[in-house]
Amino acid sequence: MINLCGALVDRPPTPANIALLTRSRVDPTRALALAAGDRPVRAWLQMSTLAIYGDAGEAVLDETAAPAEGPAQMAGVARAWERAAAGAPAQRQVVLRTGIVLDRATPAMHRLAGLVRWGLGGRVGHGRQWISWLHVADMLAVVRRCLDDPQLSGVVHATSPEPVRNAELMAALRQALRRPPAPPTPAPLVRLGAFVLRTDPALALTGRRCVPARLQRAGFQFAHPQLRAALGDLLA
Repeated sequence: MINLCGALVDRPPTPANIALLTRSRVDPTRALALAAGDRPVRAWLQMSTLAIYGDAGEAVLDETAAPAEGPAQMAGVARAWERAAAGAPAQRQVVLRTGIVLDRATPAMHRLAGLVRWGLGGRVGHGRQWISWLHVADMLAVVRRCLDDPQLSGVVHATSPEPVRNAELMAALRQALRRPPAPPTPAPLVRLGAFVLRTDPALALTGRRCVPARLQRAGFQFAHPQLRAALGDLLA
């Protein structure tokens, strides 16, 4: 069982949207658990998010880190999501806390690349916030490993071993898209832009420095561990 259900998080953090994000994750998870009945599946892969740690500052977070109490979007949503999967009937369950998956066809990549192409490819806010990211090919390889490796269970981080700061991410995007240096986008302007674009400014202004400690201990080899090479592969 691979449970990926959940509405996109790219929306304003209103009570209605937080309820939608929670419901779209919790209800399908509970339904799948009920449908399995008393016949446990061999392996249950439960999607989650590294946003469960909130805005974590400079701390280096592995799978032993405690979830944050807030904000409600997305740390609160993620806690409810994982609780819903806790009783699922499975011989083995992996809770995959995932960073930003970089792929040509995703809304996240379209938003980031669009900002760079529009001349807004400078650092966002102070630019020091940490970004935990993963190339889509590595994401798929992590999923396969979690399904096939009986030694993996519980929380697993799906993220590159080399998180980067926002300023480095934007510089790498400019390089990959062959764009010149761009001025920074101050936090107040980010919040204004988020209001206009109907998104959550915390997606750009907060961050987490997460590492895939369990995958590394298991000997997993990332095909694209470095950001600039990963973006070059995706955007060339």
